[in-house]
Amino acid sequence: MSGLVVLLAAWLARTISAGTGWWRLAEIVPLAIFAGVVMHWSEAGDLEEGAMRYTLVQPNIPQEERDHADKFEEHFARLAKNTADPSNPKRMVFWPESAVPDYLRDGYPQRYYNQMTAGADPKLARERIGRVIGENSMLLFGVTDLEIGEKMGRRTAVGAYNTVTTMDAAGTLGERYSKAHLVPYGEYLALRWLLEPLGATRLVAGSIDFIPGPGPRTLTVEGYGETYGRAGIQICYEIVFSGQTVDRDNRPDYIFNPSNDGWFGGWGPPQHLGQARMRAIEEGLPVLRSTTDGISAVIDADGVVRQHIESGVDGSVSGFIPPAKEPTLFAKLGNALPLLWAGFLLIAALLVQLLATRTRSV
Repeated sequence: MSGLVVLLAAWLARTISAGTGWWRLAEIVPLAIFAGVVMHWSEAGDLEEGAMRYTLVQPNIPQEERDHADKFEEHFARLAKNTADPSNPKRMVFWPESAVPDYLRDGYPQRYYNQMTAGADPKLARERIGRVIGENSMLLFGVTDLEIGEKMGRRTAVGAYNTVTTMDAAGTLGERYSKAHLVPYGEYLALRWLLEPLGATRLVAGSIDFIPGPGPRTLTVEGYGETYGRAGIQICYEIVFSGQTVDRDNRPDYIFNPSNDGWFGGWGPPQHLGQARMRAIEEGLPVLRSTTDGISAVIDADGVVRQHIESGVDGSVSGFIPPAKEPTLFAKLGNALPLLWAGFLLIAALLVQLLATRTRSV
């Protein structure tokens, strides 16, 4: 559609600049009709429902409160309130990035649990999360995992991972994905060897750098002896990297995009949502966005926003995860497709120029 818009605009500009009369505008009518046909053909059809229930939560955690320990329990209470479902259905629950401060993995030095984990006990913290989601539910949510090493004879954190993991009602952690596209100067200090001696630091709290994961991965969500589907994970702004969204050798059923959009004020979340819609259209996959304070949304494989929660609201939406479509041409070819299209347009432009030159010479 972008290409058709450019062609229409260029044709109109050429007709006007040629000064051959407004009647020549009729030349663009066939192209305009063709564009209309393409738009009609590409419109979303009936809004199909999938088979897996979901509850997607937005706890409305303002950025300025996120790292305040005295607010942690209040934030957890919002998550719990918006997650609870007395009917106890089989479902997927989605929580955002940065909403759970607890260190949930076992084996860290106790001082880290004392600082960040409910009851200073990762098992206790996991179990209370499990009670919130309830039996028959599986949770996908963002957590921070630590890389423990040794410095000066003391076990300490030498790195961290921005992670999405699965969890069941018993508090059992399952597969996990670690963010690959990290934010420079936010999640790591670029050129640390040079800049740190000069007094530079990361723009957020914390002195250790996050470690990048290996890239797109599909998590098979399994619990209670059943499979709850396959999730492709893109954490926060990773979703903007077109062509680097899913594992093409293990295509997921949907993309989960947990985010903390509080960094970007009022102008960032709508753009971020628009980028997520583009990835849904490109890949032919639904996208579920759970954010700390908005905009959270459920986007189907045609890029249609089925449900959303506005910025600054704590709440949840529930339904059935929209179904995936057959792999699109972009899903098969990736960024080779726009390169091929660009090459075709370049060759076409050169041919038109060549024909115009020969016509003038005659």
